[in-house]
Amino acid sequence: MAEKTPEHPVQHRLKLRNLRLSDYGDVQEIMELVYPNMDGAWTREQFASQIARFPEGQICIEDNDKVVAAAISLIVEYSRYGDRHTYWQIIGDGYLTTHDPNGDTLYGVDVFVHPDYRDMRLGRRLYDARKELCEKLNLRAIVVGGRIPGYGQCAHDLTPQQYVERVRAKEQVDPILTFQLANDFHVRKIITGYLPDDDESRAYAVLLEWLNIYYEDKEVLIGGRKSVVRVGAVQWQMRQTASLEEMLQQVEYFVDAVAGYKTDIVLFPEFFNGPLMAQFNQRNTAEAVRQLAEFTDPLREAIVQLAVAYNVNIIAGSMPEYSDGALYNAAYVCRRDGTWDKQSKLHITPDERSYWGLQGGDALKVFELDIGKIGILICYDVEFPELPRLLADQGMQILFVPFWTDTKNAYLRVRRCAQARAIENECYVVISGSVGNLPKVENMDMQYSQAAVFTPSDFAFPHDAIAAEATPNTEMTLIVDLDLDSLKEMRVHGSVRNFRDRRLDLYKIAWTGRS
Repeated sequence: MAEKTPEHPVQHRLKLRNLRLSDYGDVQEIMELVYPNMDGAWTREQFASQIARFPEGQICIEDNDKVVAAAISLIVEYSRYGDRHTYWQIIGDGYLTTHDPNGDTLYGVDVFVHPDYRDMRLGRRLYDARKELCEKLNLRAIVVGGRIPGYGQCAHDLTPQQYVERVRAKEQVDPILTFQLANDFHVRKIITGYLPDDDESRAYAVLLEWLNIYYEDKEVLIGGRKSVVRVGAVQWQMRQTASLEEMLQQVEYFVDAVAGYKTDIVLFPEFFNGPLMAQFNQRNTAEAVRQLAEFTDPLREAIVQLAVAYNVNIIAGSMPEYSDGALYNAAYVCRRDGTWDKQSKLHITPDERSYWGLQGGDALKVFELDIGKIGILICYDVEFPELPRLLADQGMQILFVPFWTDTKNAYLRVRRCAQARAIENECYVVISGSVGNLPKVENMDMQYSQAAVFTPSDFAFPHDAIAAEATPNTEMTLIVDLDLDSLKEMRVHGSVRNFRDRRLDLYKIAWTGRS
């Protein structure tokens, strides 16, 4: 903060806004000054995760283009944690992996003000902004875990309860608790072990709550986010197909059949349109698959229309995509609202590279559907555990894996890895492939598949962590209900908590390519 003189008084220009990634330098500077004895600032990775998960909840005040105060928040379903939680538990070790957009409580992670600005009551402005956010999001309350740094000096004379009562009665001033009580927060509970390394507070903290008097019970009559999602997987029979119209008839048959059970998402296998390549069999395989790619756009457009007409989200397996002189393998998400997106296969098998000249994509996406967040990994990609972990970090709840395998051992690689991904990331994994044979299509002549839906392995799920599986090598569909609330419950109260118990202080996974 610039020094003021009678001739040159400081001219402030304060602005309340949401934090941006570019603010990290300012935030780091403030936190190092404010918390010199408590590990200092968030890491850049933690700060980036906070903004990515809940950008509206990260608020700051800038003065002349420099951040001078900030508040970090997330949303939780408070009943899942209760009053006995610890600080690092409820904030996901600073990465806000516990953020739940469907929760009922705004949880205060941190508020910090540059020491040079502490006489300007910027903390009150940040608390008021939090209250406004709580009201606009129709959340039940704001809960914060307040340190009591003044207690350390009185610990030999007062119990924590006595100290808090003295502060409430204004017989004692605590740097944090006094401020929070002045902002209309009331004490819920005094807890210990909240921040074990907080020597000033003797590891005690006060849980405080501000109630939103405008809160209304959330009642969505139509179009609300579902807690139980119905998915369908098509175990597709490869058969001779003479034209695009004939292929679409077969696709529509399965869409119609699965949608009749009010399914939310249906998955088709990798390269399900392979039979169309038979008409190019006189060419070499690399030329034939590029000819097949000419059907991709009209086929995708037709499937988008089917998604709208049958009111079901369709994952159109994968199809070859020829773009800018390169051949890719892309899965298409055809939403029932008429929009679409794609995920290219990132890892190409030696066979795909040598026969077809396929190249790997360079983007990994989480897709927002009307039922929640999903991810797609095509066949070989699921054998790389880093990819599902990156998707899970962005909120993925269901992973779809369209595959094509010719032998049982190839299939079992995909299956075993998919099962591991469900356990590691505490998500559902849906896999489906094709069966039968294509005598006139080189490199796609044999198929082996057993479609399946895998779950985490805990009491809320089937004992073998398999929700359903198809009969091997038989054309059929699977239809399964998946409870998304069970995933939330497991991440908080599971027998083991693979997702939350990662030692992020020792290792991490970082995406270095395109988003």
